Amino acid sequence: MARRSTVQQDPRIAGDPESYPPDGFDRVPVAGRTSPRRGGWGGGGGRWLVWVGRVVLWALIIVIVVNGVRAPFERLSQNAGTTGATAGPADSGFPVTQAAAFADQFAAVYLNYDAANPQQRAERLRAFVPTGGEQFGWNGYGRMSAGAFQFAGIKVLGPNNAVVTVSYQSGGSRGLLSVPVYYDGARFVVAAQPGLLPAGGPAGLPQLPDPDRDKAAEAELQPQLEGFFKAFAAGNQVDLQRYVASGVTIEGFDGQFSLAQLKDVVVPQGAANTREVTAVVVWAVSSGGADAVPTPGSDNPVTQPAGLEQAYQLTMEKQGGKWFVRQIQGASRSVG
Repeated sequence: MARRSTVQQDPRIAGDPESYPPDGFDRVPVAGRTSPRRGGWGGGGGRWLVWVGRVVLWALIIVIVVNGVRAPFERLSQNAGTTGATAGPADSGFPVTQAAAFADQFAAVYLNYDAANPQQRAERLRAFVPTGGEQFGWNGYGRMSAGAFQFAGIKVLGPNNAVVTVSYQSGGSRGLLSVPVYYDGARFVVAAQPGLLPAGGPAGLPQLPDPDRDKAAEAELQPQLEGFFKAFAAGNQVDLQRYVASGVTIEGFDGQFSLAQLKDVVVPQGAANTREVTAVVVWAVSSGGADAVPTPGSDNPVTQPAGLEQAYQLTMEKQGGKWFVRQIQGASRSVG
């Protein structure tokens, strides 16, 4: 008959982990024995890992959504900022500003020639064209005069090549000159024959309806504005303050012009104490000497200064029963 061992087994060796909890756990009586309970958070089974994973997943979703919405707007803004100015690889490294200046100078030489002095043009072209370019396509006859050269656009073809467009005016016409240029990393040269292109005429301006004018206010403002523009031309602050609203300072021309005529005053219907007024004036322009022109029916010339018609928009304000100027700026079309 076998005898039972009297040796007591260590519960940790016997495989009963609940009977000997690790450090940091409390013993809670359950059915006559102790069970482990953590002294902190009561969650178990890796639940905290689930919550961390959910937070990370939502963060990724938010980042993806935000980037997806933002990207189209960034592309639109980039395209709007470059339309018409440059075209080509953004990282080409081509010096656009320097190329534009080079092409402008070339156009000023290329589009001005005179058969009476062809050598002058040939000498000036040497700074722009390859060796042996001579007149660079001109046959040596006739004459042309052009000016008002302005950079109009550029198409960058790579780190060394581009086509620059320059606008110009010759006589009563505007035109464009397309100039292919090559850049060697330090200098430019016109790489091939340029091309003349039409620039088109002015846009058609729609006719605006006449405003509903306040004739009584126009008659009231006429003498006040005439005095204001005289003081405005002279630039005398003491005189100007008689016509300017309280607390407002307006600088004048300091005698560069004088008022030849207050040609028109347009006052639309509006509030009783404030109006937006359009005034058309003719300035007598001092140019260091007046032109002598003959008087009709007489051989004796009389001095006559240059006249320049201008339009202004004035904000008028009524204070104490009298109109004063609060602001003056160049006139503009309200609609159309």
